[in-house]
Amino acid sequence: MNSAPGAERPLAIALPAHHDSRATIYFALAANSVIALAKGFAAWFTGSTSMLAEAVHSLADCGNQGLLLLGLARSARPANSEYPLGYGREIYFWSFIVALMLFSMGGLFSIYEGIHKLAGNAPLKDPWVAVAVLVVSLVAESISLWKCLIQVNAARGAQSLWRWFRQTRQSELLVVLGEDIAATLGLGVALLAVAFAMASGNPFYDALGSIAIGVLLLVVAVGVGVETKALLVGQSTEPALRGEISRFLSERAEVAEVLNLITLQHGAYVVVAVKARMAERVSASAMIDAINDCERALRAAFPQVQWSFFEPDSSA
Repeated sequence: MNSAPGAERPLAIALPAHHDSRATIYFALAANSVIALAKGFAAWFTGSTSMLAEAVHSLADCGNQGLLLLGLARSARPANSEYPLGYGREIYFWSFIVALMLFSMGGLFSIYEGIHKLAGNAPLKDPWVAVAVLVVSLVAESISLWKCLIQVNAARGAQSLWRWFRQTRQSELLVVLGEDIAATLGLGVALLAVAFAMASGNPFYDALGSIAIGVLLLVVAVGVGVETKALLVGQSTEPALRGEISRFLSERAEVAEVLNLITLQHGAYVVVAVKARMAERVSASAMIDAINDCERALRAAFPQVQWSFFEPDSSA
């Protein structure tokens, strides 16, 4: 039996708030657009490879955030005969594309530029311009990261940040967090690289900074890619939510024993398949009514559950 999403009342583990994710993405997009322009000007003016790497990084982030917004919009399309469960998992595809863009446009380009600069010996021109832009950018990125962490902290509860990163099913929020962390750390690395190049008069440090930024981006891209790939393939819902659903069903008077429970994360929603030994009923009609009552109660307690499939049985 199947059912459509409800929104009767919230639970301790709430439905992912994609409108909040959009607000975080829009904020990051606005910040990165301004930062990319400032970094691009500073890179052209000073000849800093680290600054050029950062400009490309911010430009790539702008494109990434645009793809995430596109993915959220497309994942919200209603179900049809060709896609009976809807398009919810499409956000995972676009999140994975973002990870690839971080890898190629951000990480590989930064490493290439750094290696290329190692062969030259041209000093930085007016490096204080680069320093000023980097400091302002670092402040802006820190604010963007702080805003993202507010939403992440609300979603992760008592979990550690690393545990949330490994278990969250909100790929768009995971990607924005990864981008913001990489951007903030990358700006710190670029600032140190320019400072060392200024103090020593040796552009080697600037080139080394570009390579370090590239390596940082590759690490973040691989981490984000691994997590979004799992969702793209077909990952279950978060373990805590699955445990809540299992306990809820086990405590229902209609259910004598939950024999098997399968959950599938489908964008903002969850697909649930239940095999259960039902409490004794005098007729097939009474059994059907009991299952329907159980499904209605499940949807009321868990607005995440968009589709439920309930199979009465006597053994697993």
